[in-house]
Amino acid sequence: MIRLYLFGLLLLPLVLSVGPAYPGSDSTAPGPKQDGTLTALSAVAGRGMMDSHAFRYLTELSDDIGARVTGTPAADAAVSWSLQTMNSMGLSNVHAESWQLWKGWQRVSATAELESPIHRSLMVDSMGWVGSTAPGGVEAGIVPVNVYNLQEEMANNSSQWNGKILLVVQRGEAPAHPLDSLLQFGDFLKTAYKVHAVAVIGGQGGRKATGMHLTHTGVLGFGVYYDIPVVSMSSEDQDQIERYLDRSKSVKIKINVQNRATTGPVESANVVGEIPGAEHPEQIIVVGGHLDSWDLASGATDNGVGTCTTLGAAEAILRSGFRPRRTLRFVLFTGEEEGLLGSFAYVKQHQSEMSNHVAAVILDNGQGPVTALQMGGHKELVSAAEPFAASLQSFGKIDVNDDTEFGTDTGPFIIAGLPGINLDQDSPDYKYTHHSPVDTLDKVKPETLNQDATVMALTAFWIADRPDRLATPWPSGQTAHMLIEKHDDTLLKAFNLWPFGDAK
Repeated sequence: MIRLYLFGLLLLPLVLSVGPAYPGSDSTAPGPKQDGTLTALSAVAGRGMMDSHAFRYLTELSDDIGARVTGTPAADAAVSWSLQTMNSMGLSNVHAESWQLWKGWQRVSATAELESPIHRSLMVDSMGWVGSTAPGGVEAGIVPVNVYNLQEEMANNSSQWNGKILLVVQRGEAPAHPLDSLLQFGDFLKTAYKVHAVAVIGGQGGRKATGMHLTHTGVLGFGVYYDIPVVSMSSEDQDQIERYLDRSKSVKIKINVQNRATTGPVESANVVGEIPGAEHPEQIIVVGGHLDSWDLASGATDNGVGTCTTLGAAEAILRSGFRPRRTLRFVLFTGEEEGLLGSFAYVKQHQSEMSNHVAAVILDNGQGPVTALQMGGHKELVSAAEPFAASLQSFGKIDVNDDTEFGTDTGPFIIAGLPGINLDQDSPDYKYTHHSPVDTLDKVKPETLNQDATVMALTAFWIADRPDRLATPWPSGQTAHMLIEKHDDTLLKAFNLWPFGDAK
């Protein structure tokens, strides 16, 4: 499909054609040909697919700056790079919007060795926003803790955890509600620290690392720090330890985890640049991804792709020569990995103009092509967006649904009543690269990145340029009702993200 663009701009109206809508689409809703956006969208598509610098930007971000943990000097360097890049491409009103991270954190080192029954090195990496072992490390025996029954473990077995390294295992039948174990995990870590366990091998909420010889870092709650060191261990090493325990063998390891944390808040910033609207500049469509990353690699797929998709989308629109009716505000958020902190800060800082926000378009699902527009719970917008999605048929089938996504920066906008539109992707390798030592530039295909940037540009431009405003923020009661219907309220309440009181 991409090769269609090699024949030149004259073919672009065919690429953005109004062919038959996909089954289930509302044929009465106007598509780009009917609503007058087709000519501009064709020009945007041409620039996006034939004149993109998205992969060059990703190369600079991944290779020249590298890992970008929020609140670190590298993250500050990424902010400076983003400001320079936005200015150089010609965006307007380019600036940084500061916000405070409650506590800064940086990893130093993590090593482990199996001492008995045999001696060999083990592969471990620290989770984020956790503490350290004693300097020089500790040698201790392993005690298994069943993540499927944490309440009983804490009640009956925590007296045996003093001076031990706790290995989180999965034994028996999984809970009917997996969220229960995740919510109890924080209490387990606090209990482990209180009874003087020395470390936890627990990964992300008790899950083993995915892939061969990989670890995966991450935080263990939204905006929370745990004093006890917690590590992710390669599945091969963890499996061997579990086999020893299953055979009633005594297992002892030496582990040394060193991290640094600040005693108070540190500064961070979101990066903003705009294409002002030609007719309704006060109406704003946010377009973005998160700039911060984890630090076991260079953060190319999470979320260098989202960052450079956003920059590539902005560039394609600027170079098209067309200006949309409404303002496109491109935002690179920091603090996403610590709990959507930058996007929550954005919504709070722009509360006075939130009624003039139309939608947010976000990409953060890895390195694959866009396959769906998730409209953030706004079911009424599905039929309006389906003819537009059908016009993108040369990029592959793109579905439209009303799914909500709270694993990235769409979340705060959905809570604010807006359609937080997640550009869902087909990224089968993301489970390996995600937060891991192989989140590197070579995992990203330039042609896929260009395609995603073009799809983002087209989606954002269509929303901004269509004659009628796509959406206005819902009242809080309507938003709360939708979230309850989708059963998102349980998760949001558990992480103290529910602002709607006793709404039903």
